[in-house]
Amino acid sequence: MAILFYDLCGRDPALRFSPYCWRARMALAHKGLSVETVPTPFTEIAKVENGASATVPVINDGRAIVRDSFEIALYLDRTYPDPPALFAGDAGVAACRLIESWAFTTIHPIIMRMMARDIHDALCDADQTYFRSSRETRFGRTLEEHQTGVEANTEALIKALEPPRHALASFDWLGGGMPGFADFIVFGSLMWLRSIAGAVPLAADDRVALWFARCLDLNGGLARGARRAEAA
Repeated sequence: MAILFYDLCGRDPALRFSPYCWRARMALAHKGLSVETVPTPFTEIAKVENGASATVPVINDGRAIVRDSFEIALYLDRTYPDPPALFAGDAGVAACRLIESWAFTTIHPIIMRMMARDIHDALCDADQTYFRSSRETRFGRTLEEHQTGVEANTEALIKALEPPRHALASFDWLGGGMPGFADFIVFGSLMWLRSIAGAVPLAADDRVALWFARCLDLNGGLARGARRAEAA
């Protein structure tokens, strides 16, 4: 049976923008697994698998219901051990935990300053109400005040991406010789930006931009043709 994959969507069900869902989506494709995707708005998450999770992604493979992108990746390597692997053993898991924390604390705040209001505008009406209330409570100000735009935050993003840029000077992939979950963590964050803002504002010859292009081509170009909000 195909694995059910609950993926956050915008007003247009084809718009999939969550960084965490992109991590899981790439992990599932990396393992070569058959997937049935269920587009899921914010306000429908509580209904997923009878209230199994407050967030997506969630998968159900008929054996278990698993939530959280990192837990999904761990589960996939344990349950479907045939290569290619997502992690290079315990050391790889530990390294990915570090990358996950770095992305959440360093990259995501910059991206939210780029496009918090734009995310809101890409959602259905019920989701807009939820998103505005929850995020404005978190930020302590309105979405309009929080979003200062892509151009105003591009330099901060370029500087924040120095750690992966440095790693990519030595390796083609953040996972080393082959792509793995380390790549999908950072890719998910930048795919979030591409999906809502339309592009990742890096020079074409930036090592991160070149790596991102290679990621777009993985798994038969799964992400390259993904819907963007500007085209929704």
